Amino acid sequence: MTPAIQEKNNVTIEGNLNAPETLVFAHGFGTDQTAWNWVKEAFKDDYRLVLYDNVGAGSANPDAYSSIKYNHIGTYADDMLRILADLKLYNATIIAHSVSSMVTLLAANKAPEYFGKMVFIGASPRYINDESTGYTGGFTQTALDSMYDTMTNNYYAWVSGFSAYAMGNPQQPELGEHFAYTLSAIRPDIALSVAKVIFESDLRSEIGKLDKEVLLLQTKEDIAVPLAVAEYLLDNIKGSRLKIIKATGHFPHISAPKEVIAAIKSFI
Repeated sequence: MTPAIQEKNNVTIEGNLNAPETLVFAHGFGTDQTAWNWVKEAFKDDYRLVLYDNVGAGSANPDAYSSIKYNHIGTYADDMLRILADLKLYNATIIAHSVSSMVTLLAANKAPEYFGKMVFIGASPRYINDESTGYTGGFTQTALDSMYDTMTNNYYAWVSGFSAYAMGNPQQPELGEHFAYTLSAIRPDIALSVAKVIFESDLRSEIGKLDKEVLLLQTKEDIAVPLAVAEYLLDNIKGSRLKIIKATGHFPHISAPKEVIAAIKSFI
């Protein structure tokens, strides 16, 4: 692929390079492509695998990030489209976690030819409750403002607490530590800027435009995305189906990879 695009997003291509089908793995906030290490091995023999880091995370080119340019999730969607176009990936299957689910949705609405089936893990079009419409997103603006203050005043203390809380598997503290490691690797000012873009986004108007088969994977208990959000997506994405997997926390692809692998294989 084009060296500039490869460097910008640290794109890696692995698995069965001669396979007719490609799986693209897109990570969520605070992680990078290593978050898929627990899942990707199950697909490496039968699919070509494409992984990348969002700008501002992992080993993506740090010079590519600008808080002005990346002030909307649509910018990340443009990055995804550049990768797919550069690799000439048409009808690719996308496995996306958290914010990258909405990144995928925006990209597919813009250029549907690159997209086949999609798996959205812990997806949310809006994280803030909206009393005017009865929408439950899971957060209030006050709670988010408090989180931003903590991130600003003591980022690494926030990382320590948030990583364990979001992972949601206290019996396996090493999982939260892995998330803490990738979250700590992000520059605090970038993490704060990206968090604000994600948590204050509202993409509900885009949901109904998607015309693809979508598997929504939701854990039994997710502090970032309540079940009501998954049900909202199910009601508003016409080609979607919802599967509640036997897992807790916002990162089932890390904490319960066997459950996620089985669900993906059944779907694709």
